[in-house]
Amino acid sequence: MRRHPWLSTLAMLGWLGLSVQVYLVLWGRWQEQASLIGGLINVFGYFTVLTNTLVATVLSYAAFGREGASKRFFLSPVVSSAVAASIVLVALAYSLLLRHLWQPEGWQWLADELLHDVMPALYVLYWWFEVPKGRLRLHHLGLWAFYPAVYFAYALWRGSEIGVYAYPFIDVATLGYGQVMINALGVLAGFWAIAGVLLILDRWRAG
Repeated sequence: MRRHPWLSTLAMLGWLGLSVQVYLVLWGRWQEQASLIGGLINVFGYFTVLTNTLVATVLSYAAFGREGASKRFFLSPVVSSAVAASIVLVALAYSLLLRHLWQPEGWQWLADELLHDVMPALYVLYWWFEVPKGRLRLHHLGLWAFYPAVYFAYALWRGSEIGVYAYPFIDVATLGYGQVMINALGVLAGFWAIAGVLLILDRWRAG
């Protein structure tokens, strides 16, 4: 894969957004004299943060990574494309379902913009220009769904254990399991729609 200076900038922006978000959470926990470990567990309990971590990891391997099994794994078209589908889901779900629920300011606004808007757009550009095309197949869409499905199961388990759900549309205590499952199927359908578009673009770009 060719290397360009812009990949380094993308990788650093990705880690910047994550660093600001983690700092804000830990600072808030410190002020409340709450567990910092609990703060870390909380912030990495969000699909947004986990997926942006994957984005930053892929971009870092593309920009700086030495040759090895980990680099080959993350930069493989199948994995890089799975991350693309997931980060686009983050952007769309946030804009459609969550953005209206709060008005972040200051550093929280910066983290919010980087994680939900800037990095998804930049990663799609990376996927379009840098990820080899023509390698994706229909069965990969099923494999890609494993990540959001496992996260959903974890989020439900964690919410039932601590009484707090990461996202309002999976809040079983408020909505009940029936509505949460309908919401989850809707999100999964959206994910597969995104993945399908990527598959079509992959084949079209491959010529």
